[in-house]
Amino acid sequence: MATINPYLNFDGNAEAAFNFYKSVFGGEFITFQLLKNAPDGDNLSVEEQNRVMHVSLPISEGFVLMGSDIVPSMGHKLIKGNNSYISLNTKTKEETERLFNALSEGGTIQMPLAMTFWGSYFGMFADKFGTQWMVSQQHDKQG
Repeated sequence: MATINPYLNFDGNAEAAFNFYKSVFGGEFITFQLLKNAPDGDNLSVEEQNRVMHVSLPISEGFVLMGSDIVPSMGHKLIKGNNSYISLNTKTKEETERLFNALSEGGTIQMPLAMTFWGSYFGMFADKFGTQWMVSQQHDKQG
């Protein structure tokens, strides 16, 4: 059985983004590698050598957030869009609010936290790094 882990790309600020996510979710990086440690990494500019080649952070049981920086000298271009979100499903209203408030700080709220017609306490936003998030706590029909 395969697992699914979201993978995020950044343009030079992957380390800052993942340190921010670590401050919200806690835990420790499973992997944190810079491009300077890759084969031929010394052929890159100093700025690119200090970009993240790969980082992974467990943020809940069985769920690992992964990412890296693009490498402009290799023709990489970062295009931000609304074609993907990370959806977090929480167990309590308090956790929903904590994650929503912490992750959205400095970002753009697209839909404030509110009860929805489909029975969830739900909100959407882009964080300060441009990553799109949905935070949801499912409620039963009574509450």
